[in-house]
Parts: sequence; structure tokens; C-alpha cells
Amino acid sequence: MIHTYEMTVRGHEMDSFGHVNNAVYLNYCEQARWEILREKNLFHYFTDGGLFLVVTETTIRYSGEARVFDELVIKTELMKESPYLVFKHKIFNKNTGSLITKATFKTLLLSQDRVPQDIPEDFL
Repeated sequence: MIHTYEMTVRGHEMDSFGHVNNAVYLNYCEQARWEILREKNLFHYFTDGGLFLVVTETTIRYSGEARVFDELVIKTELMKESPYLVFKHKIFNKNTGSLITKATFKTLLLSQDRVPQDIPEDFL
């Protein structure tokens, strides 16, 4: 499954060089994950089941720059790599199509008691 989320770069996300601060890309990816949960109605799956999806590892590579008012497209692929649910994000400039950043987030499903749970087969 590949999910697409679009957004516009905001002024407060700039660093002193006039492009998006490197740490902000982590927020962009997190927002894309929240949108997946919202659009696929999975948020209630977690809250109703007392489960938490926790990021355990992040790898990010910067390939280009984004500047204020740039329109971005975040494409996210979900993969199951037991016991992890892996989110692979690619962030593109919508107008030029150029790759700006790619990031991989490994997440683990935990119970309220912080016990790791299997990712359900039908989850993806």
C-alpha cells in the first residue's frame, strides 16, 4: 500500500539557511503516518484496543532542500517485518518532482502494559 499526503512548507519551519530545518522532516513523516491512521480509520483500532504504535528506529537521508511555500508530496509505503510495522516515506517537491528526503521508521505495537504485540495479518 502506498499512501500519498500533500502539504505546504510553513515559514516557521525554516532554519537560518532559508530551507526546512532537518528535524522538521521527522514531523512531516509523523503527520503522514497520522493521516494514514485517520484515513484508514485505524486510530480507533489502537485506542479501542488499548494499543500504542511506538517508533523504535528512524533512518533518514536528505537529498535536497525544501523552502517556504514549497508544496510537498509525501509517499508512504507500509510493510510488515515482524514484529515491526515499517513506514517508508519519500518526500518530493510537488512542482519539480525532485526527491528531497527519504526516511524509514520502524514501529512496534505495544499493549497498555508495554508488552509487544504481533501486527495483525489483516492490518495492511
